Amino acid sequence: MVKLTAKFILAGDATVGKSTLAQLFRSDGAHFQKNYAMTVGVDIIMKTVHIPETSDSVELLIYDSSGKEIFYEIMEKLWEQPSVLCLVYDVSNEQSFNSCAKWLQRVRARTLCSHLPGVLVGNKTDLVGRRTVEQKQAQEWAAQNDLEYFETSAKEMENFEVPFRSLAKSFHHLYQEKVETIHSVV
Repeated sequence: MVKLTAKFILAGDATVGKSTLAQLFRSDGAHFQKNYAMTVGVDIIMKTVHIPETSDSVELLIYDSSGKEIFYEIMEKLWEQPSVLCLVYDVSNEQSFNSCAKWLQRVRARTLCSHLPGVLVGNKTDLVGRRTVEQKQAQEWAAQNDLEYFETSAKEMENFEVPFRSLAKSFHHLYQEKVETIHSVV
């Protein structure tokens, strides 16, 4: 049984639903906050994810980052050496999607490893009539940037846990690969 700890960076523009997704994940969907205060700087949330078909688990230290530029200097220091990345945008806000390139570049600049597991999450899929970013466009961008793609609706509590569990599995898989490499050398 192995218990790993992953530094999980949650990034994206303000008001895309990062905090709501993190809170839903932490509470297993039991808590949807209708009124919330915007994140100032970074909130850190911790949750352990059990890896299916193993006795292992990954403790996610989720750095829920403000999407406001004014807090970037604080975030930059806290983002040192991330283990995984979750970029979130609002499917009804094209600017939030366009900003993902900036957030991706900023987080990748803080890592020392050659491959940072990451996902792109299109949130607020419940806003069907207001959608401005098509799923295919986001999937293509994610693939070009070596990210998995997921769509969620925090409000409808749809798929909110999937990106988190996917990243925990990816982190665990990288750990397993490193262990195998070490064993093959010894």
